[in-house]
Amino acid sequence: MEQIIDNLLNDFERGRMSRRQLVQALAVGALSGTATPALSAEPRRLQAISVNHISYGVADYTKTRDFYADLLGMKVSQDTGQQCYLGFGDTLLTARKTKQPDGKPYIDHIAYTLGNWEPGNAADENAVEAELTRRGLAPRTDMGGDSKSFHIKDPDGFNLQVCAPLKKSLYGL
Repeated sequence: MEQIIDNLLNDFERGRMSRRQLVQALAVGALSGTATPALSAEPRRLQAISVNHISYGVADYTKTRDFYADLLGMKVSQDTGQQCYLGFGDTLLTARKTKQPDGKPYIDHIAYTLGNWEPGNAADENAVEAELTRRGLAPRTDMGGDSKSFHIKDPDGFNLQVCAPLKKSLYGL
């Protein structure tokens, strides 16, 4: 039990859990008198291994698509006339018509691939969601693309997405 409390305090001191989460975890442990599975389980370490994709809202969709394909040799896939994927290596650039009322381009979000997440594996998805929740990040589920992923806000308020590795055959990678 002492090791569990030490781990909880370390998580709190490193900003991995809020004061409220710390107090709740300590209270549950004190009331039960024993370590519960939730308290004794090690946190899941999320390990980014690559940029999964960068999502852009662009002023002129076809101009952006053609620019990246021509200049950098990115492979165009799933072109809907409103958006497409531009593949390079294990990464996608998603270019879509801007949703901004003034028509200005913007970066919607950056997504990172996690190395310890098998695409479509519900146990992995649940473990990632639990870790994000444990850290107080309020994950929003995204069912787009080829598997479940999660959006959170980074410390500066930017939209960050975490994903399983891409199924390359779906994107021409």
